[in-house]
Amino acid sequence: MTVCKRRAAAAALVCSAALAALGAQGPERGQAWPMFRGGPALTGVSDARLPRPLALRWRYQAKDSIESSAAVADGTVYVGSMDGHLHAVDLATGKARWLYRAAGPIGESSPCVRDGLVYVGDLEGIVHAVDAASGKARWTFKTEGEIKSSPNCLGGLVYIGSYDQHLYALNPSTGELAWKALTEGPVHATPALDAGAVYVAGCDERLRAFDAATGAPRFVVALDAYAGASAAVSGGLAYVGTFGNEVLAIDLARRAVRWRYEHATRHFPFYASAAVAPDRIVTGGRDKLVHGLNRSTGAAVWTFTTRARVESSPLIDGNRVFVGSNDGVLYELDLASGKKVWEFVAGAPLSASPAAAAGALVIGSQDGVLYCFGS
Repeated sequence: MTVCKRRAAAAALVCSAALAALGAQGPERGQAWPMFRGGPALTGVSDARLPRPLALRWRYQAKDSIESSAAVADGTVYVGSMDGHLHAVDLATGKARWLYRAAGPIGESSPCVRDGLVYVGDLEGIVHAVDAASGKARWTFKTEGEIKSSPNCLGGLVYIGSYDQHLYALNPSTGELAWKALTEGPVHATPALDAGAVYVAGCDERLRAFDAATGAPRFVVALDAYAGASAAVSGGLAYVGTFGNEVLAIDLARRAVRWRYEHATRHFPFYASAAVAPDRIVTGGRDKLVHGLNRSTGAAVWTFTTRARVESSPLIDGNRVFVGSNDGVLYELDLASGKKVWEFVAGAPLSASPAAAAGALVIGSQDGVLYCFGS
């Protein structure tokens, strides 16, 4: 057996064991938001059942812009900032637990927490694994381009994209490379993980599927435009917005686009990632709108107008939608109608996405403030 085949076989065993244990050993529902979009399929759905109405609990000040979306696990909020630090903040009090210095600014890469480690990428192209309790480095792995992709660490490996055009799969304990896959453009989006496959939309105008254990290509679907948004995977479909001003639903079994949505008059890119409810797809656009779509057909059910582009990815909690806007406002919308229920004026752009766990919602702003809301 060759070295490459041995490595692939070992990765497959690790991946299979971890995926089998994931459901049984995961945190209690609603008590954690361990990664970007809340879970490995990137659906953006919370079980936190947030209080009504939300009230501001605390503010935490970083030294530079927070464009990273937070992760919440075991009573701690983890978030990166452009000051080059990964911040660990107590969820109850808003007090700093520790600071970890990365190799460079942490942009849109959002932390992923699993088995006592926090994973995040920085703009110097380095993936960091940090001890969740102490903030000490466990390992680092260097890519050849900046990292804006968030790690997906809830399978057997740590999956992350780089602007060097590769998708990487790393051993979660050691940082050793398990496999890497070359695409035809920077990998900006966060990879989604579902049913033994990794899905990533890219700047090469394609949605690519890889075997999660070995990295073997499974298939490619043309998007007809490049994508900054991450694909959300649910029910055999992947939902992704593009810079072609469309939201696509891709049938993963047929490997074809099932439906396309484009606003009738406002033709702007979709940069935010979609949230997936049983009968709705909700996403934000650079047209300053939040869009609520029929999940089956892609038809518009409602739109909600903000005063600036919406790059924050919506979060769905029950029948409530929470989303930030670059107008500096955090909005709560009714999922069925799109009507505004509540808002909070932060003042600075909210391009990061909200995270919700343990009865609290957290979101960072571009003036470096991390906000926590609860009862």
